Amino acid sequence: MSYSAEISRSNPSCFVFLIDQSGSMQDLLDPTTGQGLDKSQSADGKSYTQASQGRTKAQGVADAVNKLLSNLVIKCAKEEGIRDYYYVGVIGYGATVGPCFGGALSGKQLASISEIGNNPTRVDVRSRKVDDGAGGLIDQQIKFPIWFDPTSSGGTPMEQALAEATTILQGWLGQHPGCFPPIVINITDGEADQSTNPAAAADQLRSLAGTDGNVLLFNIHVSSMKAAPIEFADSENGLPDKFAQQLFRMSSPLPAYMRTIAQQEGYNVSEATRGFSFNADMVALIKFLDIGTRPSNLR
Repeated sequence: MSYSAEISRSNPSCFVFLIDQSGSMQDLLDPTTGQGLDKSQSADGKSYTQASQGRTKAQGVADAVNKLLSNLVIKCAKEEGIRDYYYVGVIGYGATVGPCFGGALSGKQLASISEIGNNPTRVDVRSRKVDDGAGGLIDQQIKFPIWFDPTSSGGTPMEQALAEATTILQGWLGQHPGCFPPIVINITDGEADQSTNPAAAADQLRSLAGTDGNVLLFNIHVSSMKAAPIEFADSENGLPDKFAQQLFRMSSPLPAYMRTIAQQEGYNVSEATRGFSFNADMVALIKFLDIGTRPSNLR
């Protein structure tokens, strides 16, 4: 199908982010590479304890998704205010499964982009290094809106999270049958709970469709394995474990317009390429999220 429906205030689209909040998301990100660390050693040979000044996976993922939400708000901002081109859900899964917006949006499965823009839980002030114009770097203070905070405990009930996304999007498509197909992005660090079947739940989710195409499911595997990152894979060959291979099979092929965007960003993609990333650092994760949420036809 075409994936070409116009995205407008009268015909909005929808994003749902599924965020792994299991106990293993407490694992650290290597401060040098931005990739996950196992508990024995960092990528540059330092001990896990020595690397503890870095962020956890949960913190890195929360920052990436909060940044994306901020960018979506900016994308939809016009002179008269924020136009509701999108509705967005953020579902966490770990000790519990459910919406993880904070503040005024707490408990909402989907929120309009104007609600999101007008209701951050808080706005942090952070520092970043910028060019001082004389060959050096200086610290610049920036405002960083926060809509949800990192948390990590419990198991990995991925099947339940995918089922919740299916229920949410069944209702959405019933109200918006001609919308640009909803996009679900699942960010996880690995194995789903045993005795569950996330692949079947993913099949059911991807089978949902409106008149413009099926729901798209993309997966990002934030691994602690020491292995080269693989972004926008077109085969499960080369993926180092069965969990990465399963997530690849669960992922939707990239629509043509996304392949074009990925090619423009320097990725080597084909018609077999799926919305899947393995072992990417946080910078690559943000780029993946940007490509996966960039509209083809916004009016």
